[in-house]
Amino acid sequence: MHFESGVGHIGGNLSCLDTLMVLHHQVLKKDDQFILSKGHAAGALYVTLWSLGKIKDDDLKLFHKESTKLSGHPAPRWMEEIIFATGSLGHGFSLAAGLALAKKLKGGSGRVFCLASDGEWQEGSNWEALIFSLHQKLIPLTLIIDLNGLQGFGTTKEVAGMESLTEKFRSFGMPVEEIDGHDLKALQKALDQNTPGPRAIISRTTKGNGVSFMEDKMEWHYLPMSEAQYQQAVQEMEKP
Repeated sequence: MHFESGVGHIGGNLSCLDTLMVLHHQVLKKDDQFILSKGHAAGALYVTLWSLGKIKDDDLKLFHKESTKLSGHPAPRWMEEIIFATGSLGHGFSLAAGLALAKKLKGGSGRVFCLASDGEWQEGSNWEALIFSLHQKLIPLTLIIDLNGLQGFGTTKEVAGMESLTEKFRSFGMPVEEIDGHDLKALQKALDQNTPGPRAIISRTTKGNGVSFMEDKMEWHYLPMSEAQYQQAVQEMEKP
């Protein structure tokens, strides 16, 4: 999909794909809601929804092209699973907190999950949303951080170090669990807990996971693949 469209952001898609697949296939129930704050990982979300039969093969072929529904960042209101337009980083968690507050006020059922990147926690609006969600005791809210340590211009430590997010969240009173974000059993166990929230899961991942020349390389935040790189990536992904 990314190769045929000639677009990048593949590294950050591969770091969170495991999380999205486990969440949508094994955790989310009818009344649950999901917000992809890390909007540049839209490709991973589309493939996940395709694997559930909610997006057609022909739609995938139009990814990032004219008249597509599958834009580079999620566009809302054409399917119920995509509630908001996201990707202006730092906004998704605020939106998720709003959904959780609505459930609280209306006595609604279901949980709210929000997947954010680690780099976007350099945005002040996220910390306001954190304070708000804790103050309002938004129990059904789960924040997932795709912590791959890289962003557009370098490592998160180099650009504006926020380590340790775990310690910072806990200092606000937010329950936090750290997991290996590529361990499927650990993901399911952490995501499906009924621990009263709001709570956070720090998912430690690898940018470009599964493709040797992409793994932990900052440039794969942006770069598109050449034909040779695409063929190598496919071969590596298909290895048992």
